[in-house]
Amino acid sequence: MKNRLPTSDKDFVESLIPQRHPFVMVHELTEYSENHLISQFEVKEGNIFVQDGIFQASGLIEHQAQSVALHTGYKYYLLGKEAPTGYIGAIKSFEAETLPTTGDQLKSEVTILNEIMGVTLVDIVTKLNGEIIARSQMKTAVK
Repeated sequence: MKNRLPTSDKDFVESLIPQRHPFVMVHELTEYSENHLISQFEVKEGNIFVQDGIFQASGLIEHQAQSVALHTGYKYYLLGKEAPTGYIGAIKSFEAETLPTTGDQLKSEVTILNEIMGVTLVDIVTKLNGEIIARSQMKTAVK
């Protein structure tokens, strides 16, 4: 199977994660390496995590977790395998400085700290207009 570079093709990006509309919180894969990924997501009106024009903290956490799933999905894609279903195993920390609003473009950077036996420990930083708005550290597990 031919390798593809990171992409803004929403259908391709969606094929790499187990979530489906209306629960998709990643739209673009801009950078990928074995230990790193940058994803993007535009907050739109009608999103299930938008309340009174504000993207809630639970939506930020889901966006970050799906960014980790996107890393796993792209890795499996490069290996020619179907991406496994993953779960948030634990959220060690989460801090939101501000909550984005509709129309905002989020950019999240995932750093893989450790991966063993299907459990991945990651640091995630989410930025809006170059400013950090949220940080977390979580463990995810694949089925």
